[in-house]
Amino acid sequence: MRRSFTIIASIATLAGCSSGTRSTQSAPAPERAAPQTANPPAAEVRRDSAANRSIAANDGALSLPNANPFPSTYRPFTSRPTVIRNVTIMTAAGPSIRNGAVVLVNGKISQVGANVSAPADAVVIDGTGKYVTPGIIDTHSHIGAGGVPSEQGAQTDDVNEATNPVTANVWVEHSVWPQDPQFPRSLAGGVTTLQVLPGSANLIGGRSVVLKVVPARTVQAMKFPGAKYGLKMACGENPKRVYANRGPSTRMGNVAGYRAAWIQAERYRRQWDKWNETHQGDPPPRDLGLETLAEVLRGNILVHNHCYRADEMAQMIDIAHEFGYKIRSFHHGVEAYKIADLLAREGIGASVWADWGAFKMEAVDAVRANMALLDKAGVRTIMHSDDASGEQRLNQEAAKAMAEGNRIGVPVSEDEAVKWLTINPAWALGLDDRIGSIEVGKNADVVLWSGDPFSVYSRPEKVWIDGAMLFDRLDPAQRWRTDFELGFVPDNAGGNR
Repeated sequence: MRRSFTIIASIATLAGCSSGTRSTQSAPAPERAAPQTANPPAAEVRRDSAANRSIAANDGALSLPNANPFPSTYRPFTSRPTVIRNVTIMTAAGPSIRNGAVVLVNGKISQVGANVSAPADAVVIDGTGKYVTPGIIDTHSHIGAGGVPSEQGAQTDDVNEATNPVTANVWVEHSVWPQDPQFPRSLAGGVTTLQVLPGSANLIGGRSVVLKVVPARTVQAMKFPGAKYGLKMACGENPKRVYANRGPSTRMGNVAGYRAAWIQAERYRRQWDKWNETHQGDPPPRDLGLETLAEVLRGNILVHNHCYRADEMAQMIDIAHEFGYKIRSFHHGVEAYKIADLLAREGIGASVWADWGAFKMEAVDAVRANMALLDKAGVRTIMHSDDASGEQRLNQEAAKAMAEGNRIGVPVSEDEAVKWLTINPAWALGLDDRIGSIEVGKNADVVLWSGDPFSVYSRPEKVWIDGAMLFDRLDPAQRWRTDFELGFVPDNAGGNR
């Protein structure tokens, strides 16, 4: 059935818009799968014991571990059993399967291999000469919160709450605009899951959010069910530049700022953990920022740390040791190759670029072989974007990094490089048990490429999320067009991507 993926804003919003060239013709809502009656995955229902207690009507002011005041309302789109045959499958879980097949049923990968049994009612796609990979996952995105059209101070510029060096109280999901036209372009680039992070103006910038790249009217309807929140931290030049006139204005001021915040958070965590255990007396005062930091200390929120220089990354690791939390991944890390052994020993991922560097002083020691050297040392190496255009071409970025490793004698196979785009970022988000590889039982987030995904000439031809085909390059009528684009952007999506 042909479906329109255009999401129309509420009637009240349309009524408030001035008349003009924008079309106000309604389009049918996307088809959604019927609510599932099966038990949800364990990751979606796990909560600390305090959060499982019955909550009285006036308990909204209580700080409960793993509290979820803005729950995901995502429901999978309607899917059909699908078989992709005669295709090269880059599983990200082992060697590629030549002339193989993958079967998608009920939103999951049900079979994969050289020989499969196709369900009688399956759609069969001939993938001769084509490739299948898991959906691409970007651990460092700002789209939605840093939307387009871009204008300083406008509705679409909501990434940095640059009012205080520590803003752990903010949640970037409250800045995400689901009608950002960058979302469908990322989907067309094969991206199925992304983490939207606050910017790097602050020492501690607030909570991230993990989204499925799907059409939706609200950010809650894009939120990946059961995904952990992340905490954005930033070291180095950005915070000391932003706060030069009020402090911190030096790197030593930065470190003092982190430590002061964690000292407060540890006190807050102890107070609330004790009260949640005993419920004796009045609860402690609630603080949104310390609540987020306490969740990091409990292990419920993953730390994603913007950092360029090797020496600063080592200092951030020492701070994590001092206060007993783990850094999940350093982001950008242009000097990560200098401490690859340390990152591997600590089990910290590296979300980096292929060849960005030398654009400011703390980036001057970048090398194009960063990813290859990290991978060789055993670091979970991740290709990230931090750029809306780059997010649409992450496969090409990985190809550049792979080629540089091969050029200097640090060989990287395609089977290894595909992990940079899929299973490694899935691990960084704590979702590698559900997405990131072509394995039986995992979510059917799958990309069919026109050719080798590491060729500049190949593009995603079809993209499935939870088994539903949400992008088909061969059928322009099925293109997702945001409300912002209606009446303005040509049907070719404003370009040839």
